[in-house]
Amino acid sequence: MTEETNVRSRKKHPLDHSAENELPSKDIFYDRLTQALVLAKRNAQSLAVLFLSFDNLKLINDKMGQRIGDQLIKAVAHRIISALRKSDTAARPGSNEFMILLPQIPRGEYASIVVDKIFAALSSTIVLEEHEIFINASIGISICPNDGDDATTLIKNAYTAMQHAIARGHNTYTFYSAELNNQAFEMLLLENNLRLALKREEFVLHYQPQIDLHTGLISGFESLVRWRHPERGLVYPAAFIKFMEDTGLICQLGEWGLRQACMQNKRWQDAGMKPLRVAVNLSSKQIHQRNFVELVKAVLDETGLSAEFLELELTESIFMWNIEAVVETLRTLRNMGVHIAIDDFGTGYSSLSYLKLFPVNRLKMVEPFVSCVTIGKPNDVVIAKMIVGMAHSLNMKVIAEGVEDSENVEFLRSIQCDELQGNILSHPLPSEEVISLLQKNNKLFTPL
Repeated sequence: MTEETNVRSRKKHPLDHSAENELPSKDIFYDRLTQALVLAKRNAQSLAVLFLSFDNLKLINDKMGQRIGDQLIKAVAHRIISALRKSDTAARPGSNEFMILLPQIPRGEYASIVVDKIFAALSSTIVLEEHEIFINASIGISICPNDGDDATTLIKNAYTAMQHAIARGHNTYTFYSAELNNQAFEMLLLENNLRLALKREEFVLHYQPQIDLHTGLISGFESLVRWRHPERGLVYPAAFIKFMEDTGLICQLGEWGLRQACMQNKRWQDAGMKPLRVAVNLSSKQIHQRNFVELVKAVLDETGLSAEFLELELTESIFMWNIEAVVETLRTLRNMGVHIAIDDFGTGYSSLSYLKLFPVNRLKMVEPFVSCVTIGKPNDVVIAKMIVGMAHSLNMKVIAEGVEDSENVEFLRSIQCDELQGNILSHPLPSEEVISLLQKNNKLFTPL
């Protein structure tokens, strides 16, 4: 039975405007909240405002079409309403957001009980026209009278709390506190600075060499973004990448990084250097863009770089949903000649049944499996050997990242790993230093 069928079979809730009608508008919600505040003050009671954001609703709508998106909104609305009391109100102020009013609650902590019910209602997959869809929610909570005694303030504070829940990760909730306002200001300042950094071209790429263990020669480079901050100097991606993911700026940065890496690789080739591949990290949001394949084609045409010298690295999070669309995109890119790598392999999302479907050239083994001998984790040693054996059986190569010492290298040799990358060989280098490296016969390592 599909989710749509399940929805139709449920008993209709008095506040459920269901499939035929919209949920209450933002204005109606505001009016009900204002009336509830009058009663709360008169009776010395509490009430709560919840602000919900669904991380992937917009992406699903963009990828699967408006019709599926509309059906999904209705299914989500039914699930939310099923977790509420008759006296509660749910409204939809934005495409991927909901607001909930919990009037006359005994204490502020009661809101967390309702949130748990909402998460439980959303935990199972929603099936729409043979699509299995997972929903990830982030929820912010404000309580009257502690967090405000008027509708505008409570809604604003619930939204602020929701933003912090989003920053903490999927399926989390946060109660509002005064400290969040300062953090919200800092986040707004960071977003403004990052937008200016994109406009002012303050980002640069550094390149870390990758070594073929069989020849000892450089086999390629991974491009890594840095922010050349006018006051703080060189800022590493850990300080800003997740925020750019959350705000959607990652697609703009990703397009810049793709174009810059291809352009630089072509310059090295034009300078007489041996043609090598350059790897570019992608966000899962980029791979789900409708025009992503066309973007890659356009960048290769503009820069003149042959597709065989471009590798796109994706994390295992692409296994999480809409597998068919991702496989189709990757196959198209592979047919163009572009190499595909799965980055941070072994972090937990992988399904071997899915991996067989993916047209992948390389698995990048995550660092804990590289150093497992050094730190004495025998189970990880077994897993590392299995990763290499499995990859080879699927005609994939394995590159070990984060290699720091010779003991790691000897272990990788023993399990027949193909390539390695890490500070034992070289830190990521500015583009001008790569030329000097390549001119030294590009042999950084003693071959097998």
